[in-house]
Amino acid sequence: MPNSAGDYGPKTRKTFTDIAATTDYFAWGGGSGSFIVEATWGGGTVKLQMKGLNGTAIDVGTDTTLTANGGGNFELPPCELRVNIATATAVHALVASL
Repeated sequence: MPNSAGDYGPKTRKTFTDIAATTDYFAWGGGSGSFIVEATWGGGTVKLQMKGLNGTAIDVGTDTTLTANGGGNFELPPCELRVNIATATAVHALVASL
C-alpha cells in the first residue's frame, strides 16, 4: 500500500567513494533501484549482490554486473545488499531508489 506521497517504502541512497574492496552489507528497503558505477577498471568487475537466505552472496543480475563505467536498474524485495569489487580500483558507486 503506498504512503501519502504515493511511495511504497522508504527511499534508499547509498554512496561509496574511492573504494577498492567489497563493502559491508547495507539495508535495502525494497522496490526499484538503480546501480551506477565509475572506476579504474583494469579488467575488473563491480557488481551488486544481495545476501541470500543462508547468508551467501547472490548476484542481483547481469544489468548490475559491470566491467566499464555505467549502470543498471533492478527490482528487489527488502533485503541486504553489498557492492562486490574484483580487481577494479578507485570505485565510485551509487545504489539509489527510483
